[in-house]
Amino acid sequence: MRRIWMLGYLWAASTLCAQQVWTLGWEDYENKVHGAWLGQIIGTLLGFEFEGKIASSESVWVDQYPSNDPRSPRVLGWAPVDDDYYYELVALRAFERFGLGMTLDQLGEQWKANAAGSWGSSRETRLALMRGIPGSQTGHPRNNRWWWTIGPQFSADIYGMLAPGNPNLAARLASTYGRINGHAEAVDGAVFVAGMVSLAFRETDVRRIVREAAALIPNSSPYRQCLNQVIALAEAGYPARAVTEAIENRWRPVYPAVNNAVANGGLVAASVWFGGGDFLRTLNLAFRAADFSDADCNAANAGAVVGAMVGHRGLPAHLVEPLNDRIRGERLGDVHLSPPVDEQISDIVRRTVRLGRQLMLQHGARDLGQAFQIEIQPPVMVATERFTLADLARLWNADWELERAGFGGMSSGGCERATYLSGDMLVTWPQDEARGVLLRRKVVLTGAPQLELEVGAQAGCAWQLTVAANNTIVATELIEGASDASPSWRTLRLDLTRFAGQLVELRLYQRTSLRRATAGSAYWRRIELTNTNR
Repeated sequence: MRRIWMLGYLWAASTLCAQQVWTLGWEDYENKVHGAWLGQIIGTLLGFEFEGKIASSESVWVDQYPSNDPRSPRVLGWAPVDDDYYYELVALRAFERFGLGMTLDQLGEQWKANAAGSWGSSRETRLALMRGIPGSQTGHPRNNRWWWTIGPQFSADIYGMLAPGNPNLAARLASTYGRINGHAEAVDGAVFVAGMVSLAFRETDVRRIVREAAALIPNSSPYRQCLNQVIALAEAGYPARAVTEAIENRWRPVYPAVNNAVANGGLVAASVWFGGGDFLRTLNLAFRAADFSDADCNAANAGAVVGAMVGHRGLPAHLVEPLNDRIRGERLGDVHLSPPVDEQISDIVRRTVRLGRQLMLQHGARDLGQAFQIEIQPPVMVATERFTLADLARLWNADWELERAGFGGMSSGGCERATYLSGDMLVTWPQDEARGVLLRRKVVLTGAPQLELEVGAQAGCAWQLTVAANNTIVATELIEGASDASPSWRTLRLDLTRFAGQLVELRLYQRTSLRRATAGSAYWRRIELTNTNR
């Protein structure tokens, strides 16, 4: 019996020794949370100059707030409120109001209460909430035209702060709550950022941080594929500029908008990787990474990672002091915040730490009095959604297949160029203008069939519609938007009687290579086969 007992004891002892554990003091935790909050605030404020503009020159070292920008702390005497950290403050308030088991619908209620959502996918979320759509649905492509953009990513740092050293928990939080203003690869961006911030509390090797945070995302995700490209090129010895150029060349044509999640996420990863844990070097890499990128958001995410690593005390004092420990602001864009923000950064930090301590102890951390201890787990992939633009047709009219649509996101001459759903309307723009967008359906026609189309264009914009039944062109029409309506609609009725009794492949093309008009998105409200005997 004694021998059995000793064997059991030795087995248990060896198991405990084999487990990797990590200890973080409560005081150090607060210092690192403070660093993460300040890191993203500083990154944002220094990055305003490069947001959606040409990148910073490699011959210039950015380390001072501008003295002539009305948003600069040197002018204001505090940090102006910005969406890069306002939505995180809203999430913090929501946890305090609803508890650590907060639902996504409850987070939506907090967004409504605080008038969150000024631009991009976040604006779409605010508008959807105002229409009565719950928070659990506001990021979905059915309700959010910008579901693939950067909103969830730049809002995710707080989930890493709440789960220090536990990237799996941080990833689950980001995956759950990132859906408030995005979907699929945009939520993958939230998972990646939250994972990096979480890892930065216990890791000093930035390359390991990037690798392990990337491992939280399934390889099927375009976002993970972008991160894999960053890591592969960096490990092969390519310099930072070559890596970021490769990322932009590969992913920006797919996601053209300045505020895309995937390409910008690759720029964040490269900035952290090549920054080596140096705060200002990391930020400058984000500013230099690419022309017309979302440089302030990228610097905010990268700055939060390094800030969590080095803590409040490791950040440049000349950038911390002008903030005067305060965030203030009454509006973001044309949205008046409710209530106006006037908060001490140090108080936001203490509230974050209070919630983080509760959350960590709830998820298995051991309270040691002045510290907590957790078991280090390998990264576990989070189950996230996959969604393609072709899936929009299934949500709009499942009889038709959508091909070759592009994300778009840019505009020209006042004409939008994007693909999305809006109520009963499908809006399309081609990824490849030479081939155009294609809507396709195969059907056996009976009776005296007609194809009825209700299509439109934005005011002052146009696109060419070509309709084919098998190899016969049934119609070619220029769809132009009237100057007094946007969109303006046309109803076309096409006689298909000559194809009765046949299996017909119907193909509807949107072409945008126009000579005498400004091309814009196609608006499709109805496609219906009538007078058939089905």
